[in-house]
Amino acid sequence: MRTLYISFLVGLALLNQVGCQSKSSTETTQTTDDPTTMPALFQRQGELAKTPEWPRTQQKVTELQQAIWKNPGDVKPRLQVAMIYLAEARITGEHPYYYPAILKILDGVLAIDPKNFEAITFKSSVKMSQHQFAEARTLAEKARQINPHNAYVYGVLVDANVELGDYEQAVSMSDKMQELKPSLESYSRASYLREIYGDYKGAIEAMKMAVQAGLPGSEPYCWSKNTLGHLYETTGQLAAAEREYDGILVVRPSYAFALRGKASIQKARRQYPAALATLDKAASIMPEFSFHEEMADMYALQGDKAKALTKYAEVATMLDEDARSGHAVDLELCKLYTASGQLDSALVYGLKEYRKRPKNIDVNHALAWVYFGQKNIAKAQEHVAVAMRTGNKDPELLRRASAIAMAGGRSEEGGKLLAMAKKINPNQLL
Repeated sequence: MRTLYISFLVGLALLNQVGCQSKSSTETTQTTDDPTTMPALFQRQGELAKTPEWPRTQQKVTELQQAIWKNPGDVKPRLQVAMIYLAEARITGEHPYYYPAILKILDGVLAIDPKNFEAITFKSSVKMSQHQFAEARTLAEKARQINPHNAYVYGVLVDANVELGDYEQAVSMSDKMQELKPSLESYSRASYLREIYGDYKGAIEAMKMAVQAGLPGSEPYCWSKNTLGHLYETTGQLAAAEREYDGILVVRPSYAFALRGKASIQKARRQYPAALATLDKAASIMPEFSFHEEMADMYALQGDKAKALTKYAEVATMLDEDARSGHAVDLELCKLYTASGQLDSALVYGLKEYRKRPKNIDVNHALAWVYFGQKNIAKAQEHVAVAMRTGNKDPELLRRASAIAMAGGRSEEGGKLLAMAKKINPNQLL
Protein backbone atom coordinates (compact mmCIF):
# COMPACT_ATOMS: atom_id res chain seq x y z
CA MET A 1 0.00 0.00 0.00
CA ARG A 2 1.27 3.36 -1.01
CA THR A 3 1.18 5.06 2.37
CA LEU A 4 3.39 2.37 3.84
CA TYR A 5 6.25 3.33 1.58
CA ILE A 6 5.67 7.01 2.21
CA SER A 7 6.34 6.23 5.87
CA PHE A 8 9.67 4.82 4.75
CA LEU A 9 10.40 8.12 3.00
CA VAL A 10 9.84 9.85 6.32
CA GLY A 11 12.67 7.82 7.74
CA LEU A 12 15.01 8.68 4.89
CA ALA A 13 14.41 12.35 5.46
CA LEU A 14 14.99 11.99 9.17
CA LEU A 15 18.31 10.24 8.57
CA ASN A 16 19.94 13.57 7.79
CA GLN A 17 18.86 14.83 11.19
CA VAL A 18 20.05 11.89 13.28
CA GLY A 19 22.45 13.22 15.83
CA CYS A 20 20.93 16.69 16.04
CA GLN A 21 18.67 15.60 18.86
CA SER A 22 20.17 12.23 19.83
CA LYS A 23 21.99 12.14 23.11
CA SER A 24 25.58 10.95 23.31
CA SER A 25 26.98 8.60 25.92
CA THR A 26 27.80 11.53 28.19
CA GLU A 27 24.10 12.38 28.41
CA THR A 28 22.63 8.91 28.83
CA THR A 29 22.47 6.13 31.31
CA GLN A 30 24.65 3.05 31.07
CA THR A 31 23.26 0.36 28.76
CA THR A 32 23.60 -3.38 29.14
CA ASP A 33 22.97 -3.93 25.43
CA ASP A 34 25.87 -5.89 23.92
CA PRO A 35 26.94 -4.41 20.55
CA THR A 36 27.80 -7.91 19.34
CA THR A 37 24.07 -8.68 19.34
CA MET A 38 23.38 -6.01 16.70
CA PRO A 39 21.52 -7.74 13.84
CA ALA A 40 23.70 -8.29 10.80
CA LEU A 41 23.19 -6.72 7.40
CA PHE A 42 21.24 -9.14 5.18
CA GLN A 43 23.34 -9.96 2.13
CA ARG A 44 21.78 -8.93 -1.16
CA GLN A 45 21.50 -11.50 -3.92
CA GLY A 46 21.42 -11.43 -7.72
CA GLU A 47 20.85 -8.14 -9.53
CA LEU A 48 20.47 -6.19 -6.29
CA ALA A 49 24.02 -7.12 -5.29
CA LYS A 50 25.31 -5.46 -8.48
CA THR A 51 23.96 -1.99 -7.76
CA PRO A 52 26.61 0.71 -7.18
CA GLU A 53 25.36 1.65 -3.71
CA TRP A 54 25.66 -1.88 -2.26
CA PRO A 55 29.44 -1.81 -1.55
CA ARG A 56 29.03 1.61 0.06
CA THR A 57 26.16 0.31 2.18
CA GLN A 58 28.25 -2.62 3.41
CA GLN A 59 31.19 -0.36 4.23
CA LYS A 60 29.00 2.14 6.06
CA VAL A 61 27.36 -0.54 8.22
CA THR A 62 30.80 -1.92 9.13
CA GLU A 63 31.96 1.56 10.17
CA LEU A 64 28.84 2.12 12.25
CA GLN A 65 29.17 -1.24 13.99
CA GLN A 66 32.74 -0.32 14.92
CA ALA A 67 31.50 3.02 16.28
CA ILE A 68 28.95 1.18 18.43
CA TRP A 69 31.71 -1.04 19.79
CA LYS A 70 33.79 1.98 20.73
CA ASN A 71 30.95 3.87 22.40
CA PRO A 72 27.92 1.69 23.23
CA GLY A 73 26.10 4.60 24.86
CA ASP A 74 26.08 6.78 21.74
CA VAL A 75 22.73 6.24 20.03
CA LYS A 76 23.62 8.06 16.80
CA PRO A 77 25.32 5.10 15.01
CA ARG A 78 22.55 2.77 16.15
CA LEU A 79 19.95 5.05 14.60
CA GLN A 80 21.96 5.24 11.40
CA VAL A 81 22.13 1.44 11.19
CA ALA A 82 18.37 1.26 11.76
CA MET A 83 17.80 3.75 8.96
CA ILE A 84 20.03 1.85 6.55
CA TYR A 85 18.13 -1.32 7.40
CA LEU A 86 14.84 0.46 6.71
CA ALA A 87 16.17 1.33 3.26
CA GLU A 88 17.41 -2.22 2.71
CA ALA A 89 14.02 -3.66 3.69
CA ARG A 90 12.43 -1.57 0.96
CA ILE A 91 15.09 -2.29 -1.66
CA THR A 92 15.36 -6.05 -1.09
CA GLY A 93 11.85 -6.92 0.07
CA GLU A 94 13.33 -8.96 2.93
CA HIS A 95 10.76 -7.62 5.39
CA PRO A 96 10.54 -10.72 7.62
CA TYR A 97 14.25 -10.31 8.42
CA TYR A 98 14.64 -6.56 8.56
CA TYR A 99 11.60 -5.34 10.49
CA PRO A 100 12.26 -7.43 13.62
CA ALA A 101 15.96 -6.50 13.33
CA ILE A 102 15.16 -2.79 13.15
CA LEU A 103 12.78 -2.98 16.10
CA LYS A 104 15.50 -4.67 18.14
CA ILE A 105 17.92 -1.85 17.34
CA LEU A 106 15.36 0.85 18.12
CA ASP A 107 14.33 -0.76 21.39
CA GLY A 108 18.02 -0.72 22.30
CA VAL A 109 18.14 3.02 21.62
CA LEU A 110 15.00 3.60 23.67
CA ALA A 111 16.50 1.64 26.56
CA ILE A 112 19.27 4.24 26.58
CA ASP A 113 17.14 7.28 25.78
CA PRO A 114 13.40 6.60 26.29
CA LYS A 115 12.36 9.92 24.71
CA ASN A 116 14.56 9.75 21.63
CA PHE A 117 12.54 11.44 18.89
CA GLU A 118 14.18 9.68 15.94
CA ALA A 119 13.86 6.23 17.49
CA ILE A 120 10.18 6.73 18.26
CA THR A 121 9.52 8.08 14.76
CA PHE A 122 11.45 5.25 13.07
CA LYS A 123 9.58 2.73 15.20
CA SER A 124 6.26 4.22 14.13
CA SER A 125 7.38 3.85 10.50
CA VAL A 126 8.22 0.18 11.04
CA LYS A 127 4.86 -0.40 12.70
CA MET A 128 3.20 1.21 9.68
CA SER A 129 5.08 -1.15 7.39
CA GLN A 130 3.94 -4.08 9.53
CA HIS A 131 0.34 -2.85 9.23
CA GLN A 132 0.19 -2.21 12.98
CA PHE A 133 -1.57 1.07 12.26
CA ALA A 134 -3.06 1.94 15.64
CA GLU A 135 0.26 1.39 17.38
CA ALA A 136 2.03 3.40 14.67
CA ARG A 137 -0.31 6.34 15.26
CA THR A 138 0.19 6.18 19.03
CA LEU A 139 3.97 6.24 18.59
CA ALA A 140 3.81 9.09 16.08
CA GLU A 141 1.65 11.14 18.44
CA LYS A 142 4.20 10.52 21.18
CA ALA A 143 6.95 11.75 18.85
CA ARG A 144 4.91 14.84 17.97
CA GLN A 145 4.61 15.71 21.65
CA ILE A 146 8.41 15.64 21.85
CA ASN A 147 8.91 17.74 18.72
CA PRO A 148 5.74 19.34 17.28
CA HIS A 149 7.71 21.30 14.68
CA ASN A 150 9.19 18.38 12.74
CA ALA A 151 7.50 17.87 9.36
CA TYR A 152 8.23 14.19 9.05
CA VAL A 153 6.34 12.96 12.07
CA TYR A 154 3.25 14.56 10.55
CA GLY A 155 3.87 12.34 7.53
CA VAL A 156 3.56 9.21 9.64
CA LEU A 157 0.38 10.66 11.11
CA VAL A 158 -0.99 11.17 7.60
CA ASP A 159 -0.26 7.54 6.78
CA ALA A 160 -1.67 6.12 10.00
CA ASN A 161 -4.87 8.15 9.77
CA VAL A 162 -5.36 7.10 6.15
CA GLU A 163 -5.01 3.44 7.04
CA LEU A 164 -7.37 3.81 10.00
CA GLY A 165 -9.93 5.57 7.80
CA ASP A 166 -9.66 8.98 9.47
CA TYR A 167 -9.28 10.84 6.19
CA GLU A 168 -10.16 14.34 7.40
CA GLN A 169 -7.51 14.07 10.10
CA ALA A 170 -5.06 12.81 7.47
CA VAL A 171 -5.72 15.93 5.38
CA SER A 172 -5.12 18.12 8.43
CA MET A 173 -1.79 16.40 9.12
CA SER A 174 -0.81 16.68 5.45
CA ASP A 175 -1.54 20.42 5.44
CA LYS A 176 0.66 20.85 8.51
CA MET A 177 3.45 18.87 6.89
CA GLN A 178 3.27 21.00 3.72
CA GLU A 179 3.39 24.12 5.86
CA LEU A 180 6.50 22.96 7.72
CA LYS A 181 8.44 21.54 4.77
CA PRO A 182 7.32 21.09 1.14
CA SER A 183 9.20 18.03 -0.13
CA LEU A 184 8.97 14.78 -2.05
CA GLU A 185 7.46 13.24 1.07
CA SER A 186 4.77 15.90 1.50
CA TYR A 187 3.90 16.08 -2.20
CA SER A 188 3.49 12.29 -2.28
CA ARG A 189 1.01 12.41 0.56
CA ALA A 190 -0.93 15.26 -0.99
CA SER A 191 -1.16 13.21 -4.17
CA TYR A 192 -2.54 10.16 -2.41
CA LEU A 193 -5.11 12.16 -0.49
CA ARG A 194 -6.30 13.83 -3.68
CA GLU A 195 -6.68 10.38 -5.20
CA ILE A 196 -8.72 9.24 -2.19
CA TYR A 197 -11.04 12.20 -2.70
CA GLY A 198 -11.48 11.44 -6.41
CA ASP A 199 -9.20 14.16 -7.82
CA TYR A 200 -6.97 12.26 -10.24
CA LYS A 201 -5.85 15.40 -12.06
CA GLY A 202 -4.67 16.93 -8.79
CA ALA A 203 -3.09 13.65 -7.71
CA ILE A 204 -1.03 13.49 -10.90
CA GLU A 205 0.06 17.12 -10.54
CA ALA A 206 1.20 16.57 -6.96
CA MET A 207 3.08 13.38 -7.82
CA LYS A 208 4.86 15.18 -10.65
CA MET A 209 6.04 17.67 -8.04
CA ALA A 210 7.27 14.79 -5.89
CA VAL A 211 9.28 13.40 -8.81
CA GLN A 212 10.79 16.82 -9.50
CA ALA A 213 11.77 17.13 -5.84
CA GLY A 214 13.60 13.79 -5.86
CA LEU A 215 17.22 12.98 -6.64
CA PRO A 216 17.23 11.25 -10.06
CA GLY A 217 18.12 7.58 -9.74
CA SER A 218 17.53 7.44 -5.99
CA GLU A 219 15.07 4.94 -4.55
CA PRO A 220 12.58 7.61 -3.39
CA TYR A 221 12.73 9.25 -6.84
CA CYS A 222 12.05 5.90 -8.50
CA TRP A 223 9.17 5.20 -6.14
CA SER A 224 7.57 8.57 -6.91
CA LYS A 225 8.04 8.09 -10.63
CA ASN A 226 6.61 4.58 -10.39
CA THR A 227 3.57 5.88 -8.50
CA LEU A 228 3.10 8.56 -11.14
CA GLY A 229 3.13 5.77 -13.72
CA HIS A 230 0.48 3.92 -11.77
CA LEU A 231 -1.72 7.03 -11.67
CA TYR A 232 -1.41 7.36 -15.43
CA GLU A 233 -2.25 3.68 -15.80
CA THR A 234 -5.28 3.93 -13.50
CA THR A 235 -6.63 6.79 -15.61
CA GLY A 236 -6.17 4.90 -18.88
CA GLN A 237 -3.01 6.70 -20.05
CA LEU A 238 -0.98 3.60 -20.87
CA ALA A 239 1.66 5.29 -23.04
CA ALA A 240 2.39 7.90 -20.38
CA ALA A 241 2.58 5.19 -17.72
CA GLU A 242 4.97 3.14 -19.79
CA ARG A 243 7.27 6.14 -20.26
CA GLU A 244 7.53 6.52 -16.49
CA TYR A 245 8.32 2.83 -15.96
CA ASP A 246 10.88 2.81 -18.78
CA GLY A 247 12.49 5.96 -17.41
CA ILE A 248 13.03 4.28 -14.06
CA LEU A 249 14.56 1.17 -15.60
CA VAL A 250 17.08 3.30 -17.51
CA VAL A 251 18.54 4.68 -14.27
CA ARG A 252 17.80 1.70 -12.01
CA PRO A 253 17.42 -1.56 -14.00
CA SER A 254 16.88 -3.62 -10.84
CA TYR A 255 13.83 -1.63 -9.72
CA ALA A 256 11.35 -4.47 -9.44
CA PHE A 257 8.24 -2.32 -9.05
CA ALA A 258 8.88 -0.65 -12.41
CA LEU A 259 9.03 -4.13 -13.95
CA ARG A 260 5.71 -4.87 -12.27
CA GLY A 261 4.38 -1.68 -13.85
CA LYS A 262 5.58 -2.84 -17.27
CA ALA A 263 3.83 -6.17 -16.69
CA SER A 264 0.62 -4.35 -15.82
CA ILE A 265 0.78 -2.45 -19.11
CA GLN A 266 1.33 -5.72 -20.97
CA LYS A 267 -1.63 -7.24 -19.12
CA ALA A 268 -3.86 -4.30 -20.12
CA ARG A 269 -2.83 -4.95 -23.72
CA ARG A 270 -3.64 -8.65 -23.21
CA GLN A 271 -0.03 -9.66 -23.79
CA TYR A 272 -0.22 -12.28 -21.06
CA PRO A 273 2.91 -14.37 -21.82
CA ALA A 274 5.04 -11.21 -21.91
CA ALA A 275 3.44 -9.92 -18.71
CA LEU A 276 4.10 -13.20 -16.90
CA ALA A 277 7.74 -13.17 -18.03
CA THR A 278 8.17 -9.59 -16.81
CA LEU A 279 6.60 -10.40 -13.45
CA ASP A 280 8.82 -13.44 -13.13
CA LYS A 281 11.84 -11.18 -13.67
CA ALA A 282 10.58 -8.79 -10.99
CA ALA A 283 10.03 -11.70 -8.59
CA SER A 284 13.57 -12.93 -9.19
CA ILE A 285 14.86 -9.58 -7.92
CA MET A 286 12.58 -9.18 -4.90
CA PRO A 287 10.44 -11.66 -2.92
CA GLU A 288 7.35 -9.46 -3.11
CA PHE A 289 4.14 -11.45 -2.64
CA SER A 290 2.07 -9.16 -4.86
CA PHE A 291 4.16 -10.09 -7.91
CA HIS A 292 3.19 -13.72 -7.45
CA GLU A 293 -0.43 -12.81 -6.76
CA GLU A 294 -0.59 -10.91 -10.03
CA MET A 295 0.85 -13.94 -11.83
CA ALA A 296 -1.95 -16.03 -10.33
CA ASP A 297 -4.52 -13.47 -11.49
CA MET A 298 -3.16 -13.70 -15.02
CA TYR A 299 -3.28 -17.49 -15.02
CA ALA A 300 -6.92 -17.18 -13.96
CA LEU A 301 -7.61 -14.67 -16.75
CA GLN A 302 -6.24 -17.18 -19.25
CA GLY A 303 -8.45 -19.92 -17.83
CA ASP A 304 -5.60 -21.95 -16.31
CA LYS A 305 -7.26 -22.62 -12.98
CA ALA A 306 -4.72 -25.22 -11.80
CA LYS A 307 -1.74 -22.88 -12.23
CA ALA A 308 -3.66 -20.03 -10.64
CA LEU A 309 -4.53 -22.07 -7.54
CA THR A 310 -0.95 -23.32 -7.20
CA LYS A 311 0.36 -19.77 -7.36
CA TYR A 312 -2.28 -18.49 -4.92
CA ALA A 313 -1.13 -21.19 -2.48
CA GLU A 314 2.46 -19.92 -2.84
CA VAL A 315 1.27 -16.42 -2.00
CA ALA A 316 -0.50 -17.70 1.12
CA THR A 317 2.79 -19.27 2.24
CA MET A 318 4.63 -15.97 1.70
CA LEU A 319 2.01 -14.08 3.69
CA ASP A 320 2.25 -16.62 6.49
CA GLU A 321 6.00 -15.91 6.69
CA ASP A 322 5.27 -12.19 6.93
CA ALA A 323 2.70 -12.82 9.66
CA ARG A 324 5.20 -14.80 11.72
CA SER A 325 7.55 -11.79 11.67
CA GLY A 326 4.89 -9.45 13.07
CA HIS A 327 3.25 -8.23 9.85
CA ALA A 328 -0.56 -8.01 9.94
CA VAL A 329 -1.79 -9.59 6.69
CA ASP A 330 -5.53 -10.10 7.25
CA LEU A 331 -6.61 -7.75 4.44
CA GLU A 332 -4.16 -9.34 2.04
CA LEU A 333 -5.47 -12.81 2.92
CA CYS A 334 -9.04 -11.60 2.47
CA LYS A 335 -8.24 -10.42 -1.06
CA LEU A 336 -6.24 -13.56 -1.83
CA TYR A 337 -9.00 -15.94 -0.77
CA THR A 338 -11.57 -13.87 -2.65
CA ALA A 339 -9.52 -14.15 -5.83
CA SER A 340 -9.11 -17.91 -5.37
CA GLY A 341 -12.83 -18.41 -4.71
CA GLN A 342 -12.53 -19.33 -1.02
CA LEU A 343 -15.13 -16.83 0.13
CA ASP A 344 -15.75 -18.24 3.61
CA SER A 345 -12.05 -17.87 4.46
CA ALA A 346 -11.99 -14.45 2.80
CA LEU A 347 -14.84 -13.30 5.03
CA VAL A 348 -13.10 -14.49 8.20
CA TYR A 349 -9.97 -12.47 7.43
CA GLY A 350 -11.91 -9.49 6.10
CA LEU A 351 -13.99 -9.21 9.26
CA LYS A 352 -10.89 -9.58 11.40
CA GLU A 353 -9.35 -6.57 9.64
CA TYR A 354 -12.65 -4.68 9.74
CA ARG A 355 -12.75 -4.91 13.52
CA LYS A 356 -9.41 -3.08 13.62
CA ARG A 357 -10.22 -0.34 11.10
CA PRO A 358 -13.91 -0.18 10.19
CA LYS A 359 -13.67 3.15 8.36
CA ASN A 360 -10.90 2.26 5.91
CA ILE A 361 -11.80 2.37 2.20
CA ASP A 362 -9.76 -0.68 1.16
CA VAL A 363 -11.15 -2.85 3.96
CA ASN A 364 -14.75 -1.98 3.14
CA HIS A 365 -14.10 -2.40 -0.59
CA ALA A 366 -12.73 -5.90 0.02
CA LEU A 367 -15.60 -6.90 2.31
CA ALA A 368 -18.19 -5.56 -0.12
CA TRP A 369 -16.79 -7.80 -2.84
CA VAL A 370 -16.75 -10.86 -0.59
CA TYR A 371 -20.40 -10.31 0.32
CA PHE A 372 -21.26 -9.76 -3.35
CA GLY A 373 -19.66 -13.12 -4.15
CA GLN A 374 -21.78 -14.69 -1.42
CA LYS A 375 -24.88 -13.00 -2.87
CA ASN A 376 -25.41 -11.03 0.34
CA ILE A 377 -26.24 -7.84 -1.51
CA ALA A 378 -27.48 -5.92 1.52
CA LYS A 379 -24.12 -6.30 3.30
CA ALA A 380 -22.26 -5.59 0.06
CA GLN A 381 -24.19 -2.32 -0.33
CA GLU A 382 -23.46 -1.38 3.27
CA HIS A 383 -19.71 -1.74 2.88
CA VAL A 384 -19.39 -0.28 -0.61
CA ALA A 385 -21.16 2.87 0.63
CA VAL A 386 -18.46 3.31 3.27
CA ALA A 387 -15.74 2.69 0.67
CA MET A 388 -17.15 5.39 -1.61
CA ARG A 389 -17.92 8.04 0.99
CA THR A 390 -14.95 10.27 0.07
CA GLY A 391 -15.85 10.42 -3.62
CA ASN A 392 -13.12 7.91 -4.46
CA LYS A 393 -13.12 7.24 -8.22
CA ASP A 394 -10.93 4.15 -8.34
CA PRO A 395 -12.16 2.40 -11.53
CA GLU A 396 -12.14 -1.05 -9.93
CA LEU A 397 -14.20 0.21 -6.98
CA LEU A 398 -16.63 1.92 -9.36
CA ARG A 399 -17.08 -1.23 -11.44
CA ARG A 400 -17.73 -3.32 -8.36
CA ALA A 401 -20.08 -0.72 -6.92
CA SER A 402 -21.90 -0.84 -10.26
CA ALA A 403 -22.28 -4.62 -10.08
CA ILE A 404 -23.55 -4.39 -6.49
CA ALA A 405 -26.05 -1.66 -7.38
CA MET A 406 -27.40 -3.65 -10.32
CA ALA A 407 -27.68 -6.80 -8.20
CA GLY A 408 -29.68 -4.73 -5.70
CA GLY A 409 -32.13 -3.61 -8.37
CA ARG A 410 -30.68 -0.10 -8.81
CA SER A 411 -29.97 -0.39 -12.53
CA GLU A 412 -29.81 3.33 -13.27
CA GLU A 413 -27.26 3.95 -10.52
CA GLY A 414 -25.28 0.90 -11.60
CA GLY A 415 -25.19 2.10 -15.19
CA LYS A 416 -23.89 5.52 -14.17
CA LEU A 417 -21.15 4.00 -12.02
CA LEU A 418 -20.06 1.69 -14.83
CA ALA A 419 -19.99 4.55 -17.32
CA MET A 420 -17.85 6.58 -14.92
CA ALA A 421 -15.41 3.68 -14.48
CA LYS A 422 -15.07 3.21 -18.24
CA LYS A 423 -14.51 6.92 -18.76
CA ILE A 424 -11.70 7.01 -16.19
CA ASN A 425 -10.02 3.83 -17.40
CA PRO A 426 -11.36 2.15 -20.54
CA ASN A 427 -8.45 -0.32 -20.46
CA GLN A 428 -9.34 -2.03 -17.19
CA LEU A 429 -10.03 -5.74 -17.48
CA LEU A 430 -13.12 -7.07 -15.75
